Amino acid sequence: MPMEASMRVLVVEDEVKLARLLKRGLEEEGYAVDIATDGSEAIWMGTENPYDAVLLDVMLPDADGFEVCRRLRDAGRWSPVLMLTARDAVEDRVAGLDAGADDYLTKPFSFAELLARLRALLRRGATERPAELRVGDLVLDPATHRVTRGGVHVDLTRKEFALLEYFMRHSGEVLSRTSLIEHVWDFAFEGDSNVVDVYVRYLREKIDRPYGRRSLETIRGSGYRLREEPADAPTDTN
Repeated sequence: MPMEASMRVLVVEDEVKLARLLKRGLEEEGYAVDIATDGSEAIWMGTENPYDAVLLDVMLPDADGFEVCRRLRDAGRWSPVLMLTARDAVEDRVAGLDAGADDYLTKPFSFAELLARLRALLRRGATERPAELRVGDLVLDPATHRVTRGGVHVDLTRKEFALLEYFMRHSGEVLSRTSLIEHVWDFAFEGDSNVVDVYVRYLREKIDRPYGRRSLETIRGSGYRLREEPADAPTDTN
């Protein structure tokens, strides 16, 4: 049954016949549909127009679907993205999701399944889901396990990275030692809660003090908080 309110969808597909079939089928369901046939056109249309969803083929001329998705996310465009591809390798699905896609559909696919996945994405809406986490000039990429401060690489151990990632996903919030242990270590952890203090000190030595920052705060009696710190903040001398 066609939808009552029109939703605008961008179809990015270089196979003209398939693009037309998708456009016709979606329009019959009540969607408003635009078509882009290459990566550059997709990036331009996706950044200039407020689409409710994007159907994005992976194999495109001049810029593949992964690059298109990354560019849209970098531009602050958070429309749900459903990747379409004839490649079913796990690494391709991982690459698409890490680039910021929301779902993945392998060709050939049934139109009924595409519609169901599209409806699910539209229910989710265009909420901000950056592939990279940013707090000021501190940037963390969960996919590549890379951290930079002001563009400079910061070398972290696996546990330091996990702790920083949790802080960055909850920036501005006061996090208790118990919460940090439960989410960064595990519920069965039986060690001393002072381990959190030790790792916070390690993080400060790597992400704050070398750069004259005090972004990782101690909230006495409560825990810790990561806040955005101005670039010209004074060095913590404690």
